[in-house]
Amino acid sequence: MTPTKKSDMRDWIIQGFNRAEDAVYIGLGLLLAATALTLLITEMIYFGHYLITGALSENIVFLLDRILLIIIFVEVLYTVQVSFRQHLLQPEPFLVVGMIAVTRRILVLTAELSKLVKDNEGVFRNAMIELALLTLLIISLVVCLRMLRQRDRSKNDG
Repeated sequence: MTPTKKSDMRDWIIQGFNRAEDAVYIGLGLLLAATALTLLITEMIYFGHYLITGALSENIVFLLDRILLIIIFVEVLYTVQVSFRQHLLQPEPFLVVGMIAVTRRILVLTAELSKLVKDNEGVFRNAMIELALLTLLIISLVVCLRMLRQRDRSKNDG
């Protein structure tokens, strides 16, 4: 096989992989968008129902949990969009998704703390350990995000 034939076949294979990657990203984007929209519509219905029945204050943690879940889906959709457009995997959106997910869990856990205290001391202790670990995790994610942004600034300045 001549060098030009090898190069042509290699380019053809690379283009095939790029098309396959694009097809997967499009499929993922459609699934994520449909899921986020479905969750949003469902949450709007729940919100209206809770508002009409006067049960909003009892269900606010549930609604907040689901709203943060929708934000996670939108951030993952953004990550897929960036990856599709640039054919490059960026770490920053994943860190943001991680921070939202950890924040979501911290909010739900702290909202349930008063109930956990009444239920069982062991469950409460485990919740406090989880809260401490989640706090360390969010600090780690923030430090990583800050380091990546500083690296990007130094690349742009240099």
